[in-house]
Amino acid sequence: MRRPNDAYNKKYYVYTLLSLRDYDFYTDFVANDLWTRIREHSRGMVSSTKMRIPFKLVHYEYFTNLEDAKARTTYLKSNVGRAQLKETLRLTLRDRRSFPYRLRG
Repeated sequence: MRRPNDAYNKKYYVYTLLSLRDYDFYTDFVANDLWTRIREHSRGMVSSTKMRIPFKLVHYEYFTNLEDAKARTTYLKSNVGRAQLKETLRLTLRDRRSFPYRLRG
């Protein structure tokens, strides 16, 4: 049976990983447990990203509404959203010393 306040306990995270192999973004959303999902990506348990590990989490946002999280994910995956995210993270992306692995290029 669902408790009346369950809707208030839902958490949705929109997250962006930076592949340290191809230096490209992967953006998606997950319900409730962001850190478990990040570990799944890092361990190669996600088929869409297993060839691109290792990753670094560079951005995440928290939502209480599923539709808002989906809309934000869709936006960040668009060309305009990716460009905005790259601009927002320009100092992070420029400072490769903060990455735990050596990058090509």
